[in-house]
Amino acid sequence: MAGNIPDSTASYQVNDGENYHFAFAAMTTLFFIWGFITALNDILIPHLKAAFDLNYVQAMLVQFCFFGAYFIMSPLAGKLISKIGYLKGIITGLLTIAAGCCLFYPAAEVGVYWVFLAGLFVLASGITILQVSANPYVASLGAETTSASRLNLAQAINSLGHTLGPIFGTALIFGAVAHTEVIDAKSVQLPYLLLAGATILIAVGFKFLHLPAIESIAEAPKSDTAVTGSIWQQKPLLLGALGIFLYVGAEVSIGSFLVNYFTQDDIAGLTEMKAGEMVSYYWGAAMIGRFVGAYLTRIIKPSYVLAANAIFAMILLILTMSSSGHFAMWAVISVGFFNSIMFPTIFALAIRGLGPLTSKGSGLLCQAIVGGAILPLIQGYVADISSVQASFIVPACAYVYICGYGLYSAKAMLTDTNQSDSTVKDNS
Repeated sequence: MAGNIPDSTASYQVNDGENYHFAFAAMTTLFFIWGFITALNDILIPHLKAAFDLNYVQAMLVQFCFFGAYFIMSPLAGKLISKIGYLKGIITGLLTIAAGCCLFYPAAEVGVYWVFLAGLFVLASGITILQVSANPYVASLGAETTSASRLNLAQAINSLGHTLGPIFGTALIFGAVAHTEVIDAKSVQLPYLLLAGATILIAVGFKFLHLPAIESIAEAPKSDTAVTGSIWQQKPLLLGALGIFLYVGAEVSIGSFLVNYFTQDDIAGLTEMKAGEMVSYYWGAAMIGRFVGAYLTRIIKPSYVLAANAIFAMILLILTMSSSGHFAMWAVISVGFFNSIMFPTIFALAIRGLGPLTSKGSGLLCQAIVGGAILPLIQGYVADISSVQASFIVPACAYVYICGYGLYSAKAMLTDTNQSDSTVKDNS
């Protein structure tokens, strides 16, 4: 399916002389938006679980519908943007997000869980339209060697949205429950109507922006070393797609269980409102880590930083599974810091050197975000048959692979460098 994404939708070169800083600032606004909305799911899940008396697997259908949209809509979003243009694509994505948010109002009125899930799918489809374009666009705003650092900085703004989203959701959703002392799905109506209004206003703002001209890499002259053939022949890309699948799944799974985990008496015994506020620390740690990572990946090979972060994430999950009290709470919150650089670094490593195949590779990586739909279901099943604490073994296993991918990428880059040096010596 990813192979059907047009080359003009996922990888760009920005024309010389354009204002890189303005384009970067505009794109990071979109990173903030989808980070803010995505993090609200961590508050929505425990609320709907209680309102509809769901088990953990049923509650995780929130993430299944949300992240399942990435897999289904990524190639369709690419085709849409190729037909209507980049700026109109952004506006369409924002308006689609607004439509999804508006569906929460009738869903709460009729009190039907599947209508909420439908609204989440529509909402996530709009986010997909934005994300299919924004990640490779930001990666192309400069030299390829610093693309991971640029994406880390943009993802730091995304993490700011993730950090503020749970605070917003906790105040308006759990706050309404605390005030009325009734767990009612209608408490989600106001926050999502506010989001609908905000995204419509931003869409109007983008209507009047003049972004730098962009050009598909596929349309640029091919170098002698340009990669040709199918993306399915590119081993680093395929391994990177699995890395994205597992990373997004692990990050989303952890965040989805935090409120229920922190309310357990043997962990922290917090109220739902206080637990919701603590979720912001998880995403806030990721935000801090991304600013740190934007610097570290400039002075240390990103592949080594990726492997090290995966190791620390594994250790922290082992600690939270084998301890109790506030120590267990802060151990799992700290995983957010080490999650920080994983997505942009894996993304940059996976598309490195693809040349004219970059756009199709980017589409495949965006589809791999469907991991956020699958791993929460698996962790939900483990939680249902054992405990929430034991279920963190699921993301822990994902980090084992991510560590291996980082080490594999480091070895592959070293081999490429040696081959390049050998070629230079032969030619001289």
